[in-house]
Amino acid sequence: MEMSDRHREYWQRNLRITGILMAIWFFVTFVVGYFARDLSFNFFGWPFSFWMGAQGALIVYVAIIWFYARYMNKLDQEYGVAEED
Repeated sequence: MEMSDRHREYWQRNLRITGILMAIWFFVTFVVGYFARDLSFNFFGWPFSFWMGAQGALIVYVAIIWFYARYMNKLDQEYGVAEED
């Protein structure tokens, strides 16, 4: 089955947002974690490395999930592929 231009555009937008969010996930998980000891400043009264490992990364992960779900719902509606309620 050949994809239409509209289907390709939908898929490209889906891949683009997925790539951006995966880059944010990678940065928060590995880059900040790797340089955590070098980032030695207090953040909300705690060392930044401890705060980022204990709470910050989890907050970013939840924000990524929330944003992706919201974005994809709008994209599905825009392209007419939204699920029925």
